[in-house]
Amino acid sequence: MDDDRKLELSRRGLLVGSAAAAAATAVPSAGTQATPLRPNPATMPVSFEVNGTRYDLDLDTRTTLLDALREHLKLTGTKKGCDHGQCGACTVLVNGERINACLSLAVQHSGDAVTTIEGLGTIEQLHPMQAAFIKHDSYQCGYCTPGQICSAVAVLDEIKRGVPSHAQVDIAARPDPSDAELRERMSGNICRCGAYSNIVEAMAEVAGART
Repeated sequence: MDDDRKLELSRRGLLVGSAAAAAATAVPSAGTQATPLRPNPATMPVSFEVNGTRYDLDLDTRTTLLDALREHLKLTGTKKGCDHGQCGACTVLVNGERINACLSLAVQHSGDAVTTIEGLGTIEQLHPMQAAFIKHDSYQCGYCTPGQICSAVAVLDEIKRGVPSHAQVDIAARPDPSDAELRERMSGNICRCGAYSNIVEAMAEVAGART
């Protein structure tokens, strides 16, 4: 047998042997139990109030508040947009403060009171901000609207409480609902349809700045 033939056989033997060895290590021997690729995720009990109703859940500790609301409580009014805290579509109120639900773990909110768009008003009795958004046509596709409305409600409350913003020249002065003030405070909520001026009009009306 010439040298080339011997070399070809040795290469083939090496490949076949390597494949057989890999297969043998991947298949557990009889009487042994295969080790799982990853352990079961840790879960924790979580109790919070959402829109006035108490919920007791057992959740994967990695579950975000957004996914707890949408996937476990079926409150799908709160939208998942970027899932990185950059668009504001998932804005909800927690103990009266607005947060991005996609950036907050559900287990952090045990004992908290959460308000979503479903909890602000009903079809029969709209929240004033919801009614103003309709009146001023403050939406187009509507995907960002739940987060916009929740954020807008919180913004007017912040102004009422005297919470300062970057739009103020004098942060010690009491803020007012000017266009610049409202736009600055709403800058974390993106509307890809560009209904910003209409949103400001709706907020200003609710604030009493104009009719």
